[in-house]
Amino acid sequence: MTTTLITGAASGLGWAMARHWHAAGHQLVLADINGEQLDARVAELGSPERVIGVTADITNPDDIQRLIASTEQQFGRLDLLVNNAGITHRSPAHQTDPAVFRKVMAVDWQGPVELTLAALPLLRASRGQIVCIGSMAGWMPVPGRAAYCAAKSALTQFFEVLRLELEADGIHILMAYPSFLDTPIEHHALGKDGNTARHPRSMVGGMKSAEWMAALIDQGLQQRKRWLLPEPVSRVGSLLWRIAPSLYLRQVRKRFAGELR
Repeated sequence: MTTTLITGAASGLGWAMARHWHAAGHQLVLADINGEQLDARVAELGSPERVIGVTADITNPDDIQRLIASTEQQFGRLDLLVNNAGITHRSPAHQTDPAVFRKVMAVDWQGPVELTLAALPLLRASRGQIVCIGSMAGWMPVPGRAAYCAAKSALTQFFEVLRLELEADGIHILMAYPSFLDTPIEHHALGKDGNTARHPRSMVGGMKSAEWMAALIDQGLQQRKRWLLPEPVSRVGSLLWRIAPSLYLRQVRKRFAGELR
């Protein structure tokens, strides 16, 4: 039976993936910083023999070690690690408290890195898989998201190097790059002062559901894909940024004009 650990599992894409793999019969370790919401999600799935919840902050090294220890103690193995927990901000870089940058980098880059390193002994034993939830913001500049862009770019670069280094261990890595999903991450975006951003987000293209993305991620894993760019806006945007950057920037200025003020 496949044992899957999902961070940020109490809401949004993490919860959609939890439901998807629970229906497929996985043993689940659900991790989230919101313990009350996490307990409710575990109870909702109603399978105590194969679902546990661990309240954890992935920026805390002690919580990371406790999360891995709980996984091994409960199930004795780990086959799939899903680095999903994330945070964003909506604020011009030159107006933003540096503490916001530190928090975004800690959650979106440092946490997944340290959790993955802690999980490697179990993943080597199972010749398992890793999923990282990236973003098109890691490929191209998005106004008002400087730290988020930087963190997702760092995530990509780190795990592409790790992919090369782990090939001999048989560990597979899937980098998933959704664009705009209907999840709470934007509802909790930080503003320039570290409090919740008060202005609505700008976006390009349509809004997709977390359930739609969860199914695509599962399919990508089964097909052993290395990268998943499921939407035209991600593929076209990344290509445009590389071959016609001036055109890309003109479009971004229009679409994200509110973020530049």
